[in-house]
Amino acid sequence: MPWMLLHGLAVSHRYLMPTARRLGPGSVYVPDLAGFGLSGKPATALDVGAHAATIADLIDRLGTGPVRLLGNSFGCQVAVELAIRRPDLVAALVLTGPTTDPAAATAWGQAGRLLRDLPHEDVRQTAILARDVRDAGARRILATLHHAVTDDIYGKLMAIRVPVLLLRGSKDPIAPQAWLDRMAGSLSRATAVTIGGAAHNVVSTAGAEAAAAIRRFVESPHEHPAA
Repeated sequence: MPWMLLHGLAVSHRYLMPTARRLGPGSVYVPDLAGFGLSGKPATALDVGAHAATIADLIDRLGTGPVRLLGNSFGCQVAVELAIRRPDLVAALVLTGPTTDPAAATAWGQAGRLLRDLPHEDVRQTAILARDVRDAGARRILATLHHAVTDDIYGKLMAIRVPVLLLRGSKDPIAPQAWLDRMAGSLSRATAVTIGGAAHNVVSTAGAEAAAAIRRFVESPHEHPAA
């Protein structure tokens, strides 16, 4: 079954590659959300629903059938929205460092958590992230941040029927453990994993560990409905 990976706010497919390369065999798709990375640049920043619709159209065009959908950060919000709108397209969800925690659901709250996260990230990401921010532009990033903090991901979780892996780095202040525990409590089929030493960009800085946790998840009975 193919994978599709969705990146977070202000960034692109580039930082997802350490995990993406390890998810085979099989097809792994790593698109850039509209307005980011190498994608086209719509005049206005898309909200969560519009991003989900765009990804649904992409999966339909690819003709892959249902995919295992991995989101990181803002990409988790798009993934959850897509799973609700088009459950026929999503076989399982992997939500890594999911936003937006209601305890910090403002632009300032998220900015503060980002500043706390940065010292724990690998400085070797800097060149990739700087390129992504330049490609997106400040106006699009800020508008998308507004969409992120006003999207109620928590309120949607009870509608999710596919198995879900909740994944975070132990040093991630943007998606703290208490937030993942709260999410797990609202999901009917959830598995939670914390990767020691990693921060918010766990899919970049701990790609091997993240991919191993994901493989364990998809190979376990959690991904399959009970008989």
